[in-house]
Amino acid sequence: MKIGLDIMGGDHAPKAIVLGAVEAHKSLNPNEHIVLIGDTSQIYPILNDLDFNPDHFEYIHTDECISMGEHPTKAILQKPNSSIAVGFNLLKENKIQSFASAGNSGAMLVGAVLSVKTIPGIIRPCLSSIVPKIKGGMGLLLDVGANADCKPDTLLQFGILGSLYAENIMGIPNPKVGLMNIGEEDEKGNMLSMATFPLMKETKLFNFIGNIEGRDMFNDKADVIVCDGFTGNIMLKLAESFYVLTIKKGLKDEFFDRFNYEQYGGSPVLGVNAPVVIGHGISNPRAVKNMILQSKEMIVSKLTEKITSAFN
Repeated sequence: MKIGLDIMGGDHAPKAIVLGAVEAHKSLNPNEHIVLIGDTSQIYPILNDLDFNPDHFEYIHTDECISMGEHPTKAILQKPNSSIAVGFNLLKENKIQSFASAGNSGAMLVGAVLSVKTIPGIIRPCLSSIVPKIKGGMGLLLDVGANADCKPDTLLQFGILGSLYAENIMGIPNPKVGLMNIGEEDEKGNMLSMATFPLMKETKLFNFIGNIEGRDMFNDKADVIVCDGFTGNIMLKLAESFYVLTIKKGLKDEFFDRFNYEQYGGSPVLGVNAPVVIGHGISNPRAVKNMILQSKEMIVSKLTEKITSAFN
């Protein structure tokens, strides 16, 4: 198994990325290898400072980098030797079995669709994020930003993708899928949610439990919360702010500590033909380590194959 990692992406790259790779290496089996993709001249000094044997990693040198502010499609096409573009080429050729980056999220989405392609039958890939539950355990929220505007059949597919991820990666049997709405009643919502509800109610592809409201995000009513990417991104960023606020206020609370993004790695791109994970731009070594281990779990669980089978 080879896990590809872009060392040039993120606000604290490359040092935080390399340090995270070192920590992740300690948790991997002998047949599980990390492939560092980027400017190798910047990697070796970091490893030397740690007195870490560089032979534990594999390296692919690149001399271009896609910055956070660049246009995703233009950057992918105009910088073929960037760490993100090279990473996706390696993934397409199966020289690595997963690819992760804390860099330009738009470029990661575009790169995934252009290289390994969308799984046949899937309308739009989406991004998902872990949501802590007040009584313990985790839920899944999707989409969280890949698709600001959605159609009813797209949201239906998000329910399938989220259910498969929750069952195979999070270990939740028969996960409960809820549709985020402004009320619990069947007829509530905007045009999108009202058109989506009957599709989900009639499907046998997942365990639909009906509409849920924003107040249900952290309780046990649903394991998988489905919404468009515009709504999901706002909810996610609001949730992330809870942890920051508790730190600024000097508060210590076990539940709000679980909002710390570092614990969960990154956001999987669900619906493409290989495991792809997008990390937070401010990822530190702990977040990078968990992003790598998350990538490994997606490979081991054969999640891509299970999604492909479901849509075939």
